[in-house]
Amino acid sequence: MHEILMLALTLLGAHWLCDYPLQGQFLSDAKANGPLRFYHLAAHAGIQGAAVALVTGNVWLGLAEWGAHTAIDEAKVRGWTTFAQDQVLHIVCKVVWLLIITGNL
Repeated sequence: MHEILMLALTLLGAHWLCDYPLQGQFLSDAKANGPLRFYHLAAHAGIQGAAVALVTGNVWLGLAEWGAHTAIDEAKVRGWTTFAQDQVLHIVCKVVWLLIITGNL
């Protein structure tokens, strides 16, 4: 149980690190506007995917995070979700990765 809690905390901490200080204002603005908007969105989501891969040791979960994070952030940029909904969806992804790793999904 201790290992699962540690993994959960590390996944959440990595998410918050990547979504706040490592994203920064430039990347936050660039993924919503500009000629390289999708590149910046993919770059931010790729940072998130790399964090999941590093924390879990599973490249497939990292790639799944990259795709999910891209879709979730694109929905927010388009105004389909609120900031709070965006964050809940990101955390739900971390729960799914935990369930996969523990064999409960």
